[in-house]
Amino acid sequence: MQAVDLVRWSLWVSFPFNLVAAYALAWPSSVVGRLMGLPNQVDPIYAALCGSMIAGFGFVYAWLAIQPKLDQPLLWLGAIGKAGVFVLAFTLWLSQAGSGATVVVACGDLAFATLWFWWLLSRRGAKAI
Repeated sequence: MQAVDLVRWSLWVSFPFNLVAAYALAWPSSVVGRLMGLPNQVDPIYAALCGSMIAGFGFVYAWLAIQPKLDQPLLWLGAIGKAGVFVLAFTLWLSQAGSGATVVVACGDLAFATLWFWWLLSRRGAKAI
């Protein structure tokens, strides 16, 4: 498997990953939200905005996976965003404002970010595929 195929596969995997996270954030009192350690009571506008943003990124990852040429700036944005999710979850957990379960789930984001950063940095100066 070529590196670009691995990135495409990871983009496809990140699509349902994001949709599940979007569901949990939009309905934090759901079973999925409770398993992720999210608080039960969240202002509905914040829950809806967070859920829709995460779902939107999921659809972008699916769209990016089917493009003949991977859009590197968009993948950079995704990698930075996924790394940011992990950093935020870990920082909140360290300050005892977040749960360990959220950090465990955010490790998936860290894995995607690591793979995407690796591919993007290895492509520097090369023509995008």
